[in-house]
Amino acid sequence: MNTRYNFRESEAKWQKAWEQSSIYEVKEEGQKYYVLEMLPYPSGRLHMGHVRNYTIGDVIARYKNAYGYSVLHPMGWDAFGLPAENAAIKQNIHPKTWTLENIRHMKEEINSLGLSYDWKREISTCSPEYYAQQQKIFLDFLKEGIAYRKESFVNWDPVEGSVLANEQVIDGKGWRSGAPIERRKLSQWFFKITDFAQELLDDLNHLGNWPEQVKTMQANWIGRSEGVRIRFSLLETDETLEVFTTRPDTLFGASFIGISPDHPFVEKLAKSTPALQTFVAECRARGTSQKDLDTAEKRGFNTGLTLQHPFLKDLALPLYVANFVLMDYGTGIVFGCPAHDERDYEFAQKYKLPILAVIKDPDNGPLPYTGDGTLINSQFLDGLSVNKAKEEITRRLVAKKIGAREVNYKLRDWGVSRQRYWGCPIPMIHCPTCGIVDVPEDQLPVKLPEDVTFDQPGNPLDAHPTWKYVDCPTCGGAAERETDTLDTFVDSSWYFARYCSPHSSQPFDKKIAEFWMPVDQYIGGIEHAILHLLYARFFTKALCKCGYWTLTEPFKNLLTQGMVCHETYRDQAGSWLYPHEVEKRNGQFIKIADGTPVKVGRSEKMSKSKANLIPASKMVEEYGADAVRLFMLSDSPPERDIEWTEAGIEGSWRYLNKVYRLVISQLSIIGALKSEEVPLVFTEKALELRKLTHKTIFHVTEDIERFHHNRYIARLREFSNSLEGFSPVDPSEAWVLHEALHTLVLLLSPALPHLAETLWAALGQPPFVYNVPWPKADPALLKEESLKLAVQVNGKMRGTIEVASHLEEEEIKNVILDLPFVKTQVQDKSLKKFIYIPGRVVNVVI
Repeated sequence: MNTRYNFRESEAKWQKAWEQSSIYEVKEEGQKYYVLEMLPYPSGRLHMGHVRNYTIGDVIARYKNAYGYSVLHPMGWDAFGLPAENAAIKQNIHPKTWTLENIRHMKEEINSLGLSYDWKREISTCSPEYYAQQQKIFLDFLKEGIAYRKESFVNWDPVEGSVLANEQVIDGKGWRSGAPIERRKLSQWFFKITDFAQELLDDLNHLGNWPEQVKTMQANWIGRSEGVRIRFSLLETDETLEVFTTRPDTLFGASFIGISPDHPFVEKLAKSTPALQTFVAECRARGTSQKDLDTAEKRGFNTGLTLQHPFLKDLALPLYVANFVLMDYGTGIVFGCPAHDERDYEFAQKYKLPILAVIKDPDNGPLPYTGDGTLINSQFLDGLSVNKAKEEITRRLVAKKIGAREVNYKLRDWGVSRQRYWGCPIPMIHCPTCGIVDVPEDQLPVKLPEDVTFDQPGNPLDAHPTWKYVDCPTCGGAAERETDTLDTFVDSSWYFARYCSPHSSQPFDKKIAEFWMPVDQYIGGIEHAILHLLYARFFTKALCKCGYWTLTEPFKNLLTQGMVCHETYRDQAGSWLYPHEVEKRNGQFIKIADGTPVKVGRSEKMSKSKANLIPASKMVEEYGADAVRLFMLSDSPPERDIEWTEAGIEGSWRYLNKVYRLVISQLSIIGALKSEEVPLVFTEKALELRKLTHKTIFHVTEDIERFHHNRYIARLREFSNSLEGFSPVDPSEAWVLHEALHTLVLLLSPALPHLAETLWAALGQPPFVYNVPWPKADPALLKEESLKLAVQVNGKMRGTIEVASHLEEEEIKNVILDLPFVKTQVQDKSLKKFIYIPGRVVNVVI
């Protein structure tokens, strides 16, 4: 028999067999497990980040299926988006054609990896069947007051005639056109995510199996702040302006009031002040992001107006229109305390405003001082701590009826309007008689027209000769469709629910969705920590409010996998080179095209911009899917970055062949044996291998459950190495080898499904290994898995304890501190140090 593994033949054979037998289809029965990788954008080619993401998910799905769960593991496409429109402009190809061709190609590449997807649940967000349901959700959000329309400032590219996201404004210019960006006020559709701000914040506490980093990032993005709203009186008129601040303790250090250029009061002033009009226009010629504000020069316009300080009768605070004050946070007005805020300090120095310290810096360092301390120069607050000063001044402001306690959030309502073609049409109609009216539900979906052109700036839907013209469903008069489409983040904010019943005439079947949801394991990159994950959480809560289900959180467990990295290359001119354009000769990297030396850079995340991409299809063709999968699992824990190397993938390929030879070479010895015919007596050698087999089952199971995939692979390597040197000379030893090889194949199967199916068949077993129950470790064979530890308190021996040898140090610590004789010694004393010498002794230092 051939001892070289023919991966091309094997992988093609089993992929065809799996598809024909529909083994990955699942029904709503038994104990469920829903594993899901984040919805991919169909860019046309799989990159190694995709491969790592999908391999991790596939290991979990296959393992859980073997463990007896009904596993839902679907796949689909986040198919709307700007890249398709860019392709339409550059390549003169329709966005739909470009997208569908990319989906076809990516699906082929995904299938070549042997992933356990139930393709009958496949969705594509650009299909009318999907976005019809999204339009229904939009209308339901509108009825509940979750969707609404208002005017807001946007980044407007005058060349493209379109709104740009903050990320698309680079140095104040459009990322594609290079035109200076204008800030315009347009009517936009919004989702009222701010109504859910506190709930989104509070429920982070219930997401125990989410990375702390992600929860912290979301909490910071929501940005809850407690403060006070203070009413200041204008000295020149009888008007008042309200300021929200989280630092009322610094009020005695105020030297100016700053108001946003977008504030209605400024708009009123500017009507009679041409210089102010010019200043406001200049402010609007910049981006709207926080980064733009932080990096821009601090500028102000002195209105000539002053406001009365609430406690200092002789202090009139000048009112400046300031380019760093945001209209959409608080009231759009702030008081500036330069001594204790870097931004205010920069502003005060520029405009020669007073700078008075009101918090004592214990180190007497330079201003501005932003730390904690004791109040000074603040009358009745002098000598108080910052927190006590906040409370005292708030109490007095409330008593004077010029202040009120208030909670604010940095989170803004989600603007979902996009002036683009390739997106979900917003199902609204503008009627000159009836106003803005809903598209009736029986007329959904509002389909995108396919006969569009991209030969002029702006939204092709605006320029379409017929599509936007429609009769008003209320009065029957001439009206126009809404030509904005929805932000593509909307598409990916509820897709996980659609997978549960992808062919339902409603967005999803409530009963079926509540069987599968929440997603038990969600997997994706840390870069999606805020927008996608926050929007998905919001959508889940909003759907609950609309009566779609009772669910309030979409993802029970979250794994954020690390990046796949590769070293970078540049030629003599500084241009980036792809790895296939470079080779190593005589210890030096050179450019293949001309033999010139190449500068090798550090390993970075694979990206088109750095040209350090490795095509997944090329690696699968050269080494096979299982070798690529193995490399993705074996080098690092899933949450850490991994570096792609040629040596690494070659090592994976060699291991596959090694395992193949190991099993095939023993078939003549174990072929006639049966698992159920357990020997009555085992030799010592046989017993040792049995113990190793069951220890391996135990540890591998634990490793997969804990996402220690690199340890999982390391244990399989150790196990197979041990089997290589095992030569049975006794029937019991042959039977134990039979058990060990069958176990090895089963343990390999989540990671290396093609090889596992091939070897399972070679062992004389019927297909498919996918449906074979996960092996169970015999507790009787794990008894030596314990350690006897000496327990000391402050260096003195207090007793001994036997613990499981697989426990981590933190787990051992919890066990020791719970021992009665340790509790007696510790009592209410604080723990200074816990010293653990593995396998020997622990010392509790109090």
